[in-house]
Amino acid sequence: MRTKEHYEKHLAEFYSWMMGDLKTKSTEFESLLASHSIKPANNAVAIDLGAGNVIQSFALKNLGYDVTAIDFNEQLLNELRSNPQATDIKTELADITNVSEFEHLQPELIVCCGDTLPHLDSKGQIEKLISDSSKILTIGGYLILTFRDYTNELTDQQRFIPVKSSNDRILTCILEYQVDKVSITDLLNEKIDGRWIQKVSTYEKVRIQPSEICQMLQRNEMVIKVDEHIHRMHTIIAQKLA
Repeated sequence: MRTKEHYEKHLAEFYSWMMGDLKTKSTEFESLLASHSIKPANNAVAIDLGAGNVIQSFALKNLGYDVTAIDFNEQLLNELRSNPQATDIKTELADITNVSEFEHLQPELIVCCGDTLPHLDSKGQIEKLISDSSKILTIGGYLILTFRDYTNELTDQQRFIPVKSSNDRILTCILEYQVDKVSITDLLNEKIDGRWIQKVSTYEKVRIQPSEICQMLQRNEMVIKVDEHIHRMHTIIAQKLA
């Protein structure tokens, strides 16, 4: 199943529940930016690619950015729009691979966080996203990427990952490794009208090493400022200096 279809038919229904407390995670991201002195300058325009339930968008707004949240899932964007704290956040229903269409915004900051980057179809598509983002960033602007590193294979029982559970939901992810991809099966058991119902959906993510991402950034005239593992995600912050 393609990623967009997986979200529309399965994941969007419980995505926000899976992600947990919005305020805590948003504060974590806000602290990350503050610790590296990333704050509004120039026009203060920021783009949140694959905004999801807007963990990053809220942090950017709190820091004073003029935020445009972009996602391909209408349900998640509607959750954003219905949040009374999101009145100043602009939303765009669009594929993040078309980020060049937002050149007119002249962003000084672009973020693509969560595990959005590996959702793309190939390493070539990831590099194109990086290239297009670099081109539309203003001089001195930042590109922030966070993603899970699927380079090292989990084996046997390690492939079965208990993600979250509550009184009426249990979510488990099962990983199957291929050469350049990893198949992710989201197995959700949900209690409905007193009965447990199982819902299953599988999609693929790209296996790409952090070093490959850094090389792509450098080929596109970005300077690596941060390259480390933070809060269980690999985090790369790059700056456009020319």
